[in-house]
Amino acid sequence: MKIKNILSQHRRDFKAVYICEHCEAETTSYGYDDANFHQNVIPSMECPECKKTAPKDYRALTTKYKEGEIV
Repeated sequence: MKIKNILSQHRRDFKAVYICEHCEAETTSYGYDDANFHQNVIPSMECPECKKTAPKDYRALTTKYKEGEIV
């Protein structure tokens, strides 16, 4: 899965539409805008339709705020 678009964000918590790179199924879920979430959690999300995770060449997005920045 990868982020298609962010619907709302408050500080580091956000709600986004995720899309599967394999079957293009979409799902809406919450997330946390830090490096761990973008680099580890999102790529390991399993698609509800095809049950696959992100491909090996997945490129994580950067965070909106710098690591350690208080928001």
